[in-house]
Amino acid sequence: MLALSLGRSAIYAVLQLAERLSTEPLADQSATIQSSRSRSEFFDITFQLLDSVFALFPVVLVCYLVFLHGGNPFRRYGLDFRAPGKDALWGAGLFALIGAGTLVVYGAGRALGLTVELIPADVAQHWWTTPVLIFTALRHSLLEEVIMIAYLFDRLRRIRPGISVWTIIIASAVLRGAYHLYQGFGPGIGNFLMGLIFGYMYHRYGRVMPLVIAHLLLDVVAFLAFPLVVGALGIGQ
Repeated sequence: MLALSLGRSAIYAVLQLAERLSTEPLADQSATIQSSRSRSEFFDITFQLLDSVFALFPVVLVCYLVFLHGGNPFRRYGLDFRAPGKDALWGAGLFALIGAGTLVVYGAGRALGLTVELIPADVAQHWWTTPVLIFTALRHSLLEEVIMIAYLFDRLRRIRPGISVWTIIIASAVLRGAYHLYQGFGPGIGNFLMGLIFGYMYHRYGRVMPLVIAHLLLDVVAFLAFPLVVGALGIGQ
């Protein structure tokens, strides 16, 4: 499953970081997370939507595999609406905590020359741009939290029944940090710390929905308002 999704991304991210280090200082480089795919508006939105749809197939596969073994993945992983108020409060709290930490780590990384300039979205402005970016944020949150947290925790516990929960949390956090290394060392460290917090929260409460909400909010703000936020705070200049 990891080879089909985030494990593959981690390997490419490490190679991209190595390539960046071999060319010029990280401080002089930039990384774009979401960009236009075509000069044609029709083909651009088509490619953008297909990217998100196909990226969600590993999540669908995870759910299907759980169903095959007689389980309900939504109830097992807490990816449901049984506790909407509590999930929303935890999600908002995690968003505030991780969001503030992300700005600090990004600013420090830029100041130390360990992080590239981050451009979350460089997409041509059309009527559909904002909803497509929100859908992309939803795709990221579902893919990363369902596979990197819920499914990984579930599988490692079944493969190694006596495994320490902190071994799982750290392994998940290391992988999360690894597939962000194409942005430099700062985002790698920041996402590792985020992975520790998210992993502990999932272990403590057994629900992935608050993590999906927090991640969704983080990416929506990054895609739609990141330049304004870092500009207003004077971060990463």
